[in-house]
Amino acid sequence: MRPRKKDKHLPPCVFLKHGAYWYVKGGKWRRLAAESDLPSALAEYARQHKIKSGGMAGLIEKAIPYICAGKAESTAKKYKGKAAYLQVLMADFAPHEVTQRDVVAIRRELQDHSSVCNRTINVLRMVFDYALEEGVLDTNPCVGVKGIPPNYRDRLMTFAEFEAIQKHAGPILAVVMDLCYLTGQRIGDVLKMKKSDLTEDGIFVSQKKGRGKVRMIIRWNPDLRMVVDASLALNTDEKSAYILPGYRTGKPPSYGTIWAQYNKARNKAGVPDVVIHDMRAKSGTEAEEQGIDPQKLL
Repeated sequence: MRPRKKDKHLPPCVFLKHGAYWYVKGGKWRRLAAESDLPSALAEYARQHKIKSGGMAGLIEKAIPYICAGKAESTAKKYKGKAAYLQVLMADFAPHEVTQRDVVAIRRELQDHSSVCNRTINVLRMVFDYALEEGVLDTNPCVGVKGIPPNYRDRLMTFAEFEAIQKHAGPILAVVMDLCYLTGQRIGDVLKMKKSDLTEDGIFVSQKKGRGKVRMIIRWNPDLRMVVDASLALNTDEKSAYILPGYRTGKPPSYGTIWAQYNKARNKAGVPDVVIHDMRAKSGTEAEEQGIDPQKLL
């Protein structure tokens, strides 16, 4: 098999095409998961390949509950995705056979994707920490292997681009975009905003920050009030606790669905290099221009 020139973080025979991950072999295409859900794609790949229970694959399987204990659901999902990838990658290894050189090889293979690389190595490091505690090994081959410096985006979305994308957006995505811009919050936090978060003074926000939480009020202004009213008008489910209508009763919109809709809208608008997270950066930049501390907002 020829070595990959792109998408080196994916297992053999897995490709990203048409907004989804696919397993391609013998001319047959099997869909694994949506483009926005790499952890599920890796987990499904591992399931279909019936990873053998011994060796590194077995150690990783045993370590997953230890790794995910006490973690947020979204973090645990990402860890499980990386664990599934490592199970495939290291299926032929026994724990004692893994050397620091092997870990460096994994880092080199994933170096073009800093966040994926660092999270993968971090999961592997925790797997070997588990092995140390269980007395399986005496050393951790990940010790001393440095992470890849993150590739910070410096792309600033313009108002013209924002409006062009929103023009091709459906009503729910359009409201989500406005909320992301006006509040400066992460897309996941915006989607989970509840009716009970709406106070007389503004929107109450509680974010996880490391092992603690950051709590604040985003005060009302005419634009924010109008967008929140628009989202409530869209949500006809009276029993829903959320301000945004979901595609399942009582649930908020899923990140994967919103991301897929945004991807289509930005492509139709002709600005494919602007990701959904750039709206948060835009909000912070303009807050700073207005004399507001962007760190407190973001």
